Amino acid sequence: MKQLDFNKTVYELVREYPEVKDIMVELGFTDIAKPAALNTVGRIMTIPKGASIKDIPMDQILNTFQSHGFEIAGCETEVKTETGTESKTNTVIAETADERQKLLQSYVARLSNGESLESVRSEFVKNFKDVDAGEIALAEQTLIQNGAKISDVQRLCDVHSALFHGATREEQIANAESAVMASLNERSVKALEEGHPVSVFMKENEEIQKRIDAVRNGEENAVHALRTVTVHYAAKGDLLYPLLNRKYGYSGPSDVMWGVDDEIRDELKVLDESSSLPDYQMRLEKVTDRAEEMIYKENNILYPLCLQQFSEDEWMQIYYEMVNYPSDLRSSVPVWKEAEERREALKIVGGRTSESTDIDSGKNNASDISLGSGHMNPEQIAAVLNTIPMELSFVDENNINRYFNAGEKLFKRPDMAIDRDVFSCHPPKVEMMVREIISSFREGKRDSVDVWMNKGGEPVLVRYMAVRNEKKEYLGTLECVQKMTFAKEHFEGGKTNE
Repeated sequence: MKQLDFNKTVYELVREYPEVKDIMVELGFTDIAKPAALNTVGRIMTIPKGASIKDIPMDQILNTFQSHGFEIAGCETEVKTETGTESKTNTVIAETADERQKLLQSYVARLSNGESLESVRSEFVKNFKDVDAGEIALAEQTLIQNGAKISDVQRLCDVHSALFHGATREEQIANAESAVMASLNERSVKALEEGHPVSVFMKENEEIQKRIDAVRNGEENAVHALRTVTVHYAAKGDLLYPLLNRKYGYSGPSDVMWGVDDEIRDELKVLDESSSLPDYQMRLEKVTDRAEEMIYKENNILYPLCLQQFSEDEWMQIYYEMVNYPSDLRSSVPVWKEAEERREALKIVGGRTSESTDIDSGKNNASDISLGSGHMNPEQIAAVLNTIPMELSFVDENNINRYFNAGEKLFKRPDMAIDRDVFSCHPPKVEMMVREIISSFREGKRDSVDVWMNKGGEPVLVRYMAVRNEKKEYLGTLECVQKMTFAKEHFEGGKTNE
């Protein structure tokens, strides 16, 4: 009898037994008859996963294949055959969602208390084969809400992924693709479309993995090349974490993964600039391991979770923003045809979409806005603010992002951040500083704070200023970012104002 292994992908099964395609069409998997579907989705989809998405009973599938002379392997279910006898294979323990949450949290807590990874992992495998990305994120989030320190959960991040992924690189890749594809029916399929943000992020991860391998192989300048992961992390931090956190209530990824992103970035910077450190090799091995684990957590937890939650409009808005994050991990952001067709309709206005974003031309005096000593129309006000040679951001008295001026920016500010609280747009290590500055402005303790830094080899001044009305009441905070190379060159050249 022919044996059909349901652990294999549909593509593999059809190559092994061509008649499988016709049987699947008979069962209702009509898309598999299309060569494009077989060569894309079919390469990462298994029959049980497809059955779940299509809502086709597994007993019907098993009986149909058995009637065509196949013996089934790798199916984790309990069914009755046409003869009425039960065919039982490795049955998965079926806990409730609450019970699974408690189990996952207990595994993480045991790891935190020093229990060996292998002992916890072996127990995990006995109880679970597939774990939904949302459950993992909620487990981390619940730990934090119940009093666990964010820093403690961040330290667990490295072992989490080892707990949840396969033993080999091939298994990890297969698990990642399956997790994304299985996360939500049509949205999952769209994630395979060229230009979709998930597709772009996952391809960037493939390049990051190559650079990790180059570091491990001791290739020249490999550490420096790996530092470009910074842009990938920045895009993820600006475009995914805040939306997942504030709109959909999943704080785990932003609380845990964002902090780890920063630690990886900071460590790569140190190692790139100081190759003579006495513990250099040990630290290099550790940071590459962490970067590799982050790839797994993104592909298997973050992206599937986002696919479950984000609307198509939100994915398209993220796509429009990604051009602002150029990276040598890719030549450019591929065109997502469907999003381009809706670009005009989805222009962002104040954090919302509108059929039109045209500003009133201001030719009618009725549109003018009084500004104390004079008046301007909205078009003129926008143009003046955009002409000022600084990056301007305004946060209102309720800590909500209200305005960014246009133009190229050193610090990316996606339009999607408008109407969100300012704290959600900063990684944990920066958030506390922002809170302290705004609090001092609100309480009247300070009116401005200057932060000097080097960004991309260029001196930069970031000035935070309290915005107050005539009664000295706090209205919000204005952030001004200015490149200062021109001033440095002016004074180093011996020029003075006459």
